[in-house]
Amino acid sequence: MEQPGPEGRPQRPGRADAADRLPRPPDRGGRPGEPQPAAEPTRDDLSAHPPCAREPGHPVVIGYDGSPSSRNALAYAAGLARRLAQPLLVAYVVPFGVYCGPMTGQVLCAARERGELDSWLLAELDHVCDADGLEVSVMATRGNAARELAAVAESSSADALVVGAPGHRMHHLAGSIPAWLARHARCPVIVVP
Repeated sequence: MEQPGPEGRPQRPGRADAADRLPRPPDRGGRPGEPQPAAEPTRDDLSAHPPCAREPGHPVVIGYDGSPSSRNALAYAAGLARRLAQPLLVAYVVPFGVYCGPMTGQVLCAARERGELDSWLLAELDHVCDADGLEVSVMATRGNAARELAAVAESSSADALVVGAPGHRMHHLAGSIPAWLARHARCPVIVVP
């Protein structure tokens, strides 16, 4: 059975050829001495500026706490930052308080010093993934992890916020950081298992 080609198809009434449906530019014929209006960009002009070019400085923010799922999230965030050609901002949220013994009042666990924390976060990044070619910055804040991560993402105009999935079952009762961020953050939230 012979298939009709484009020339063998009958035209439907009311349909125009594709070239007839495109809007035509207005006639640019002016008087000989008048300046001509600027020409509209062509496809060649548009290909010189790739459509995926992004503004610099909108980082991929990773909420890191040292857990196995946050290590996976760190590796994913580094790859995402590399693909987007954006900086990576590693955020560590220190919870409020100092932990003391109930009877003695002796400090059991104090907050890490700033220099120690920065070196630990950069060592974790080097351990988890290859950071060559990435612009990496680290920061530590103190407070509620979900609220602080949302604030960091908003203040830095983040392209994405990456967090690890909760590793314990208590998040079903008390709620989880990723669930809160999904409802309240002003950028895409990616949860990595």
